Amino acid sequence: MTEQKTLASLSVLVQSGKLDPVELAKETYAAIDAHGDYAIFVELTPERATRDAEAASKRLRAGRSLGLLDGLPVAWKDLFDTAGNVTTAGSAVLRTNAPATSDAPVVAAVSAAGMVSVGRTNLSEFAFSGLGLNPHYGTPRNPAATDVERIPGGSSSGSAVAVAAGLVPAAIGTDTGGSVRIPAAFTGIVGYKATRGRYAMKGIFPLAESLDSLGPLCHTVQDAVWVDAAMHGLTAPTVRRADLSSIALVIPETVVFDDAEPEVVEAFEDAIKRLEKAGVAVSRRAFPSFSAVFGLMARHGALVTAEAYALHRERLAGPEANAMDPRVVARTRLGEKISMPDYIALLDARDQLIHETVESLKPNELIAHPTLPHVAPPISPLLEDDELFFKINGKTLRNTSIGNFLDFCGISIPCGLGAAEMPVGFQLAAPHHQDDRLLSVALSAEAIIRGEA
Repeated sequence: MTEQKTLASLSVLVQSGKLDPVELAKETYAAIDAHGDYAIFVELTPERATRDAEAASKRLRAGRSLGLLDGLPVAWKDLFDTAGNVTTAGSAVLRTNAPATSDAPVVAAVSAAGMVSVGRTNLSEFAFSGLGLNPHYGTPRNPAATDVERIPGGSSSGSAVAVAAGLVPAAIGTDTGGSVRIPAAFTGIVGYKATRGRYAMKGIFPLAESLDSLGPLCHTVQDAVWVDAAMHGLTAPTVRRADLSSIALVIPETVVFDDAEPEVVEAFEDAIKRLEKAGVAVSRRAFPSFSAVFGLMARHGALVTAEAYALHRERLAGPEANAMDPRVVARTRLGEKISMPDYIALLDARDQLIHETVESLKPNELIAHPTLPHVAPPISPLLEDDELFFKINGKTLRNTSIGNFLDFCGISIPCGLGAAEMPVGFQLAAPHHQDDRLLSVALSAEAIIRGEA
């Protein structure tokens, strides 16, 4: 694979004619094969990629480029329908399903921008875990780990690892409780979770439709802005960089720092100091709504669990349950205990908490906190201990799931290293439908957050 890993740098080469899309596709597959971690992809699609790349090459030679992304590789989490492929959702029980007859609309939109689809990436079964372990297709290894094998994060595990390992410059994931931002933070890349409904959701296997959202995993915020534009059908991005002096960040003093690793807090606070030095206004205050989210779950059950159970209840009652990850089965079955009154109470309270949280923010404020309270833990203990698995899974999902419940958009940007020299993520979040403002701030703040400015 060429040393130019970002979409922006690859685009310069492709658009200038220095790198042919067909050659780039060949290099991509060679890199995937040489990497040797066969748990990253559930399925490769070389015939489609060759066809896409040849079409891009022909356009570019004729001077008819589709834009910045034309001819560049992309991978899709195995929840998105791609024509001719079976959407397995990381599960063995769906392997015998009929192939999709057409692309999901968001896949079609990205293809219309000229991107070359190289394969389908692994995930936690049915996207129902923040850790990324998969007993059916294997667990992708976190490429940032230098001591022991560590989790990639989930559920978009393969998508994050494919990017972090330099195999593709971008991959598309889903995020119901953190499934884009968690693996991005654990592997040291950028993960952007859009507002729910920003992109077309048809043709995407759900987990909990009232929480499900989508977003790209890539190396830079600039790359995320480009892919975001393609995902909702724009021919070019419209996001502008924010003036740093106009940015105001508020750091929650509720929940997000509880039991956080000291090294994670230190990396985050160092980034905050750099931002303040650059002229960004920073304040801190309590967010009672954050605690209220978990209080609701304790009283009524989790919204994601209720909707996941409704989706899978027939499967869990039949023989297919025996072929599923027992941990996914156990977690999903908890939804059976959630009554209809509980579910309605959750939805009603959610609407109120969203309103209260948005009203508590000043017009120019974004929320900032560590994406996760810890770095990626070793895989082995989690495989052996169910109690530890569920404990770490809950802690891993905690900070990011707040944003899903409150219908926020969010982006995780690497901000330094924590224990074992593992990446730490810095999350910026904004109320729903403020994605362009979030991305504009992230564009301006990224180099400072990373410690590169």
